Amino acid sequence: MSMKKLSEIFSEILIKRGIDKVGSLSKRIPNRESKNPIQDIAIAVLENKGVIAEIGNPTALAWDLRGNKTKGAKFAFVPLNSKYLSKFSIVLKSEDIMRELEKHNYPLFIIDLMHWEKHTLKEKRKVALQVAQSYGVIRDYLWGDLLNVTWVNEEFKKLAGGLPIERVSVYEISTADFLKKEGIDEVILLDPRAEEDLSREDFNVKAFIIGGIVDMGGTKKGTTTQIGKILEESGIKVRRRKITLRGDIFGVPDRINHILEIVLKMLVEDKSMEEAILDVQAPIQARWRLRKELPKHAVRFLIDGKKFLVVEKELYKEFSEWLNIRWEDFVQVLRELNFVALERKRLHHLKKISTFRLINGKGHWVLLTKRAALLCYNC
Repeated sequence: MSMKKLSEIFSEILIKRGIDKVGSLSKRIPNRESKNPIQDIAIAVLENKGVIAEIGNPTALAWDLRGNKTKGAKFAFVPLNSKYLSKFSIVLKSEDIMRELEKHNYPLFIIDLMHWEKHTLKEKRKVALQVAQSYGVIRDYLWGDLLNVTWVNEEFKKLAGGLPIERVSVYEISTADFLKKEGIDEVILLDPRAEEDLSREDFNVKAFIIGGIVDMGGTKKGTTTQIGKILEESGIKVRRRKITLRGDIFGVPDRINHILEIVLKMLVEDKSMEEAILDVQAPIQARWRLRKELPKHAVRFLIDGKKFLVVEKELYKEFSEWLNIRWEDFVQVLRELNFVALERKRLHHLKKISTFRLINGKGHWVLLTKRAALLCYNC
């Protein structure tokens, strides 16, 4: 069963109080370009930046509880520093939302920076940026207090310029000490080397751990697994899980904030792993996976002594159903691999007029005619 977004819980509270739409007396909240203005208002109230109050005259702009713009509302978000606040009747405060949230078992999300020093300065900047972006991601679904960063040092704090350190739960202590402080004895560690995939059966734990690691080659190879070993040595039960796309980690976004977003989409939006990955995957990551998949479908031809590796054009449509590829991405990968794409019926025709032979242990379809070569080039 999926967990509710903060905006959903906020809306339920408003409905119970007879409120079906809200406005705002703030120019900044919600962000006028926000995709979820109700989430923005809920976050602001939860962080005690303001309250929901019954006001005298309806606001010029309002949103229904699905986030759609509507006509003015008599209930609105009012900043705490508003000079008009004392004139209004407050109907919802931060404590009211917090009491409701405590009824739900939301897990903590931990970014473990144990391997910080194994990164170059350039890589450290990437880690800091991705942690800052993770804070924005979790606020899109839940709220910032659920994000925790462990093994934090002064260098990280200096580099994490986009991260509001005063509002993020950052700790200089180890992840194991943090978990013990929180009374958590079992976690999910997202590890690309794990044997099992992350599934809904894993959503009953109280914490998810993401390694604060980028460019996982060289000295950082296998470092996420080391995080798990240290936790187990500290008495923490660790379920190692990986995020895969059709059984393979190739093509799965590997930025810290993207991993977090995939988990949140599964946990909060009840999406399958494949759906969640597709929502986050960039074309460049899709091309990585396509480079690995296309050779599995290549057919070898030997035409007048020249070798060709041929795939069906129709594969584009098949792959585009589970990879974020455009036609230009498909063509780019074909060129990189030096493959030729033919329509399925033309490929079958070439086979019919060819002879199958084993050459150096590999199957080839052999043609000895110039006409066949022209047929291949013109496709």
